[in-house]
Parts: sequence; C-alpha cells; structure tokens
Amino acid sequence: MAGATPMAATTPVKVYGPPLSTAVSRVLACLLEKDAPFQLIPVNMAKGEHKSPDYLKIQPFGQVPAFQDESINLFESRAICRYVCDKYASQGYKGLYGTNPLVKASIDQWIEAEGQSFSPPSSLLVFQLVFAPRMKIKQDENVINLNVEKLSKVLDVYEKRLGESRFLAGDEFTLADLSHLPNAQYLVNGTDKGELFNARKNVARWWDEISTRDSWKKVVEMQDSPAA
Repeated sequence: MAGATPMAATTPVKVYGPPLSTAVSRVLACLLEKDAPFQLIPVNMAKGEHKSPDYLKIQPFGQVPAFQDESINLFESRAICRYVCDKYASQGYKGLYGTNPLVKASIDQWIEAEGQSFSPPSSLLVFQLVFAPRMKIKQDENVINLNVEKLSKVLDVYEKRLGESRFLAGDEFTLADLSHLPNAQYLVNGTDKGELFNARKNVARWWDEISTRDSWKKVVEMQDSPAA
C-alpha cells in the first residue's frame, strides 16, 4: 500500500496494478500531483489475477489499472486522470487540467496526441526493448526500426512545439506532459534509444523538467522498490 498526504474525512481511492505498468504509473503520478489519498493494491499478472472473476467485475478487459472511488469503477488511465483532476480540482497542483475551457481544450488535444501518435510507437518500443528480454521473448528488429522511425517523426513535431512554448499545452506543466512520462521514462533510462529525446534540444529540456517533478520521482521510487 502507498499513499499521499492523508486528508480528514476523505476515503482513499483504490488503484489496482503494479507501478511498473506504464498505465498504472500515469495514474499514480496524477494522484500525487493532486495530493489525493490513495491505496495501491497489487495485482499479480504473472499469476493471472487480472483475469480473475472478481477483478473482471471492476476491469472488464482484464487489464491494469483498475480504479475504485467508493461505488465508482474506472479503467482507462487517461480517463482516470481526468476524473482525479476534476474531483480534486481545489487541491494539490491546481493547473494540472486547466482552469477554463480553452486551456482544457489545449490540454485535451495534446493528451489525444500522446494517446494516438506518441503512445503507439513508444509502447511497442518499450515492449520490445524492455519487457521482451525480461519475458524471454525474441526481439523483432523490424518492429523496433519501424517504430523508432515513427517515434522520431512524432518527436520532430514536439521539438517544434516545445520551441514555441515551455510545455506542450502552454507555459505550465499539465496532464498533457504528465501523460508522456511512463513510456519516456523507460525509453530514456532503460534502453539505448534515449537519444531520440536527448538529441532534440527542446524535447531534452522538456524531458529534464517534467521527469524531475517530485510526483514522478516518487513514482520511480515505487517502481524501484522490491515490492514492485
């Protein structure tokens, strides 16, 4: 179990899944940014706990994370993050999901860019370069090379954008930036593909800034703990 600063008369939300999961770590970072109390409940995926009947009641696709807030169940990490930002709007880092419709629209468009353009190639690279070796699965060099090329094109767009603004959705850190942390963490620090980020001046500056936030450093500590 892990938690943020406790709050009186507030029931902690429950997050199911291992912090090593990119989707779980996205939710954890968001909760920490919002100073929201939470319980992290382990799910042993190697033993198939994510496919058990009880777990499927709260996550019908048998994936992680699952999220419970009293009678509410949610299961998609970006949707969970938006919910957390709205529920805890008045606490923690208040600018995480914007404070007016125009700012939220900008944040949402970059969250969509992360989900549709950044995540597909970066997720395949994380699997091929980080998790496949751990699972004794043969790496596919064609998949790796193709997705390095795809991710490079995405990061070229980011390089231009980050030359115009400090962060993706403007000059303040938001959920749009946070959403990139999990996959980028693995690629920059766990593979030989870190130059995809570090060779681009603006992307490198952005990565250095977002990856050193206290919330993300706490998530990385959770990932590095023996329990993870």
